[in-house]
Amino acid sequence: MASVIKIYALFLGSALLMFGGGLQGLLLSVRGAEEGFSMLALGLIGTGWSVGFVAGSVTVPLVVRKVGHIRAFSVMAAIGTITILLNLLLVNDISWIILRSLSGFCFAGAAMIVESWLNEVAENKSRGTIFSIYVTINMASSTMGQIAMSVTGTAGYIPFVVGAISFICAVLPTALTSSPQPRPLASAKLDIGLLYRTSPVAAIAAFSCGMANGAFGTMAPVYGHAQGLDSSGIALLFALAATLGATAQIPFGRLSDRIDRRLVLIGLASFAAFIGALTVLINPGPNWVMFVLFAAYGFAANPLYAVAVAHANDFARDGEFAKIAGGMLMTMGIGLAIGPALASFIMGAWSPVGLFTVTASFHGALALTAFLRMRARKSKDATERAPFRPMVTGKPDTPETIELDPRAESEAYPLASEEPAVPDELAMPPEETDDVQDRPV
Repeated sequence: MASVIKIYALFLGSALLMFGGGLQGLLLSVRGAEEGFSMLALGLIGTGWSVGFVAGSVTVPLVVRKVGHIRAFSVMAAIGTITILLNLLLVNDISWIILRSLSGFCFAGAAMIVESWLNEVAENKSRGTIFSIYVTINMASSTMGQIAMSVTGTAGYIPFVVGAISFICAVLPTALTSSPQPRPLASAKLDIGLLYRTSPVAAIAAFSCGMANGAFGTMAPVYGHAQGLDSSGIALLFALAATLGATAQIPFGRLSDRIDRRLVLIGLASFAAFIGALTVLINPGPNWVMFVLFAAYGFAANPLYAVAVAHANDFARDGEFAKIAGGMLMTMGIGLAIGPALASFIMGAWSPVGLFTVTASFHGALALTAFLRMRARKSKDATERAPFRPMVTGKPDTPETIELDPRAESEAYPLASEEPAVPDELAMPPEETDDVQDRPV
């Protein structure tokens, strides 16, 4: 019973973090547009968050080793709360770019510490269930944070205070815990070379999803504002895209367990590229057409990254999932940092609808890459794959999320070698030996 209480307390802490993060991310884009920030400045605000998040994923474990989990979490929550309130006091683009990077850093650190506690209390037999509940709660909480903007609005101090309260309240479940300190935090294993050698499709997918998701997540609210939507309309627009995207992960993930996952990637990426191109052609006003296009975009684009992670894991050697997922973290983080800046430049130089030229281009590139790779390497047999797992969209995973994922347990889905005489570190699954010449070198 005590273990169950600890788990649900940690779920509550994570939910509060994601609620505040969802509200703040949407709020800053819309409020910045209302304040007259340039398109480039609005894009760099999104870039700052992504850079801070990746930096936090790499450096926060070092901080925790020195001062401990509870102190480190308290510092992350305090600084994160302060940055939200400073956004209210320092309303200018340069300050917001700097503060947003600090917010990303603290958000990554706080999330990692909560996840480390979940890793500590999760037993191997329940890890899959806990991971699924964790992902569901995070997606729902982030969406609720976005919807909250329709209630708080963007003017005045209320939305900033609500975000700050949510962030600081997330410290309570861990600060009041009586459980012992968890093990040291997992450090990010950022092996991009191993990722590309294992699955070029997954590497391209991580970068393409980062570019498209970063551009859309930061600049789509600005596009909605430019088209005449109010704060309630923008909040509903994003909630619709996020909800359909989260829902779509289950059927498409299960489909990818049965067929070549690259076929699923091709279908989803092609449809997302089509929706992006159609949006550019129509450039809808604030009416039902825009809501339909955004819903269709979220439905197609949001499951892509999770399917790509599953595809990479299909070809991973025993024990390599954490390194490959860490490589995807870094690759997606690079895309998340560049995407908003590129989209903002095109939107400022041409038109706000130029945002969707960025998403359509990178989704199209992903579909083409997956199609070409199908000619170079055959798919893994469906019976030999680890099952698909849903993932939180809109942010890269922290190293602790990767550790919590049941696929990180090398014993869960062993890939036995038929040649035991070969040393373990050099062994390759039998299914890969026929295609080794297709791996880039």
